[in-house]
Amino acid sequence: MSTITADPPAASAPSRVRGLVELLSSMRFAIALLTVICIASVIGTVLKQHEPFTNYVNQFGPFWAELFMAIRLNTVYSAWWFLLILAFLVVSTSLCIARNTPKILADLRTVKENIRENSLLAFHHRAEGALVQAPEAEAQRIGTALAKAGWKVKLQQRSNGWMVAARAGGLNKIGYICAHSAIVLVCLGGLLDGDLIVRAQMLWGGKQPYKGGGMISQVPEQHRLATNNPTYRGNLLVAEGTQSSTAILSQSDGILLQELPFSIELKKFVVEHYSTGMPKLFASDIVIHDRETGEAIPARVEVNHPVSHRGVEIYQSSFDDGGSSVTLKAVPLDGSGRAFEVQGTIGGSTELTRGNGSDAQKMTLEYTGLRVMNVENLAGNSGSGADVRKVDLGASLDARLGAANKTKDKKNLRNVGPSITYKLRDAAGQAREFHNYMLPVDLGEGVPVFLMGMRETPAENFRYMRVPTDEAGGMDGFLRLRAALSDPVLREKAVRKYAAEATDPAKPELSQQLFASTSRALALFAGAEAAPGRAPGGLQAVSEFIDANVPEAERPRAGEVLVRILNGALLELAQLSRQQAGLAPLQRDERTQAFLTQSVLALSDAFAYPAPMAFELKDFKQVQASVFQVTRSPGRYVVYLGCTLLILGVFAMLYVRERRLWVWLAPEGAGSQARMALSSNRKLLDVDREFDRLRDGLLGDKR
Repeated sequence: MSTITADPPAASAPSRVRGLVELLSSMRFAIALLTVICIASVIGTVLKQHEPFTNYVNQFGPFWAELFMAIRLNTVYSAWWFLLILAFLVVSTSLCIARNTPKILADLRTVKENIRENSLLAFHHRAEGALVQAPEAEAQRIGTALAKAGWKVKLQQRSNGWMVAARAGGLNKIGYICAHSAIVLVCLGGLLDGDLIVRAQMLWGGKQPYKGGGMISQVPEQHRLATNNPTYRGNLLVAEGTQSSTAILSQSDGILLQELPFSIELKKFVVEHYSTGMPKLFASDIVIHDRETGEAIPARVEVNHPVSHRGVEIYQSSFDDGGSSVTLKAVPLDGSGRAFEVQGTIGGSTELTRGNGSDAQKMTLEYTGLRVMNVENLAGNSGSGADVRKVDLGASLDARLGAANKTKDKKNLRNVGPSITYKLRDAAGQAREFHNYMLPVDLGEGVPVFLMGMRETPAENFRYMRVPTDEAGGMDGFLRLRAALSDPVLREKAVRKYAAEATDPAKPELSQQLFASTSRALALFAGAEAAPGRAPGGLQAVSEFIDANVPEAERPRAGEVLVRILNGALLELAQLSRQQAGLAPLQRDERTQAFLTQSVLALSDAFAYPAPMAFELKDFKQVQASVFQVTRSPGRYVVYLGCTLLILGVFAMLYVRERRLWVWLAPEGAGSQARMALSSNRKLLDVDREFDRLRDGLLGDKR
């Protein structure tokens, strides 16, 4: 005996398609898509978008940076997977609307008058009562009263009585259609105004991102988008007195150039400030030159006040340098170089050579930024005895007391003048960034100081060295002292003079001891006795010497003695440097003491300064430039419509209650026996009160 089993029949193609449609149009699928979109939006908000790859490497490391680039987390909103999810959400919601709209419309057209009279007993809200007139007359009365109250009413005559069916609040179902349609419209608007059309041109139109450099006019045609491109969002930089008609669209692997149907000429970039020096207005006075008509249209673009022309919105995005010319003076910080001046343009560079022959060091000076105004909070920089080398121009946290806008210390906002930012790049291509202020800043340390900042990477904050000013308001006094510190002959003269003045001539042995101690301390400070693995000079070298040669219990006392010796020897060294320059000696007053205190710290920091020279801003001619964001976004009208429908739909679903009412009228003697029931899509106290009003109005106070 054998058993024969048959394979289950394979699913037919229509059933598989129907199952796929069921999945795509299901609520759980849409919620899953919305969840992924929300997570991606959070990532796109937290993680800075469209940053250079090196910025991600500096912040997160090479592994995570490459992972972010691979899955396009640096461009979330234009990533292919994000656009694909949006497309699936559009399809899912559209199928849901297509499936349910016919049912909703059919349900709106009917009042369900065919319900059985006995079914009314199953409703929560029900009532019965005796009426004086015949069923037909009562049905007409009740129907007329409900119609006047805004109900849609239908009367049905049956063999054993009359059924009155009514419906109100049909907008609740319309709200469902509006809300779901709004999701589709908003997603479509987002897809239209996103990179979808640009990517389609890159995929099928032969357009490619441009990865090189050079002039915009020299970029080949395959990297340019036509003026009739329906949607784009790009940036346009225009310097004062120039005009441009080509916007830049940033891509993850390069840029695309978007040709505009007009050119923008920047007449003047306007910045207005409050009395504190903080800016209150950024605006650009422009002239729009129409390519087709040749018309010149003057306009002003302000923040949050764009200008529109030929369907393109022009926004004031930011501002930049338009090619300002600067003159910098090289300040030798190692005591061995000489001062010289260089001229350049912001955005340009100058080749520098230090030394001769095979030992020559080549560097490139890159002019990266000029700021004419720098408004800083200097309230927290009164001499407090803290580390005076630490410069924090408003970056520290203010202690909060009371209201959120109330600080413990009042702010002292002040414009500290122009500043220059530049990079020094060595022959290996490694670059360090520097930020120097043009004018000295009074930080409450007894003498104004020049601030010279430096950082290794853009992710770091600038660390500043403070160079004190001399009596003329410049840094020549400090530079003379730095050069004298590097001269062993002048150091010996200064030490002998200090030892002779600080000891009794009758005790020459004390003078010799002080001379030896001062010579050793000054040599350590000047870096003349630097050893491999040790500090090259400055206070750190003196500290290491004390740690290696003085017992721990005596180190504080020895440190105080050596600091006093250093201050005295440096004062004599400063006097000798002024004598060589033909200047009068320094007066022994508080200002001289403050100058020497700051000089000791600056001379010590100079050994840690990563360049042999700093560049001081001597003169500049500013040229402003505006950065405009130009957008053509037809999808925004679709989004506006979607937002309107979403508001209407949400309000309709939340605040409009769908109600259905039935009244069955059966003959009883000369009158009628009435049975009434009410249903609602939401159980609220308002439904109870409405049912009581209907019962009292239609049946009288019958229970």
